[in-house]
Amino acid sequence: MNEFVPDNKHGAPGTIENPIIDSRLTLEKALRPNPAFSFSPEIFERQMLLPVVYISFDGKYHEGQIVIDKELERDVKDFFEFLLLQNFPLNTVIPIADHKYDFDDGSSMTDNNSSGFNPRYIAGTTRESNHAFGRAIDLNPFLNPFIKDGNIEPKGAIRNEEAPGTFVAGSPIVEFLKQRGWIWGGEYQSLKDYHHFEKPLSKEEK
Repeated sequence: MNEFVPDNKHGAPGTIENPIIDSRLTLEKALRPNPAFSFSPEIFERQMLLPVVYISFDGKYHEGQIVIDKELERDVKDFFEFLLLQNFPLNTVIPIADHKYDFDDGSSMTDNNSSGFNPRYIAGTTRESNHAFGRAIDLNPFLNPFIKDGNIEPKGAIRNEEAPGTFVAGSPIVEFLKQRGWIWGGEYQSLKDYHHFEKPLSKEEK
C-alpha cells in the first residue's frame, strides 16, 4: 500500500484538532425515510449517527458522518481510527440521505463518497440490502468499484491496487474488519464489490 502522508501544518484548518467539516446533518435528517422504500420503523431505531475523522485526498483531516446499526459502533469507530493510523485516505463520508445524494447510490459512488445506512433494495431485486439495516459500509467506491461479468460500476471507475485509498486482499485494513466478523465484497466469488464491507444480522434477527 502506498504511503499517504498529510501535509497540513499543526493548527491550520484541516488538522486533526480542527478538521474540515464535510457533513453536519442532524440525526433526524440523516435518518429521513427514503420515499422509494418502506420497512419496519424499528430499523430506524437501531441506527446511530457517528461522527468520524479521516484523511482526505487533499492531505488534510476532515470530519464526516456515517449512519450505522448501534451494535456496530465499536467496530466502526475502531476501524476509522485504524485508517488514520495507516494514513489511508477517504474522499468524503456523508450520509446517503443528504440532499446531495438523496438516496441515490450511483451518485454517491460516482462522487467517491463513503456511506453506511441506506434504506434500499439490492440493485435489480426486491431484497433488502444490508445497507437497509445499517449493517454495511461502502468506502471509496470510485476507486474500489463493483465488477460483474466485465461491467464496472460506477461508470468510468478504474481499479488500481497501487493507488492510495484502494482495498487490497490481505492488507491490514481489509483484515482488520474481517477479524471482527465482517465480510469484504472483494472476496465474493460471482462478482467483486471492492468498496463493500458488511456484518449481516442473522435471519432470526431480521
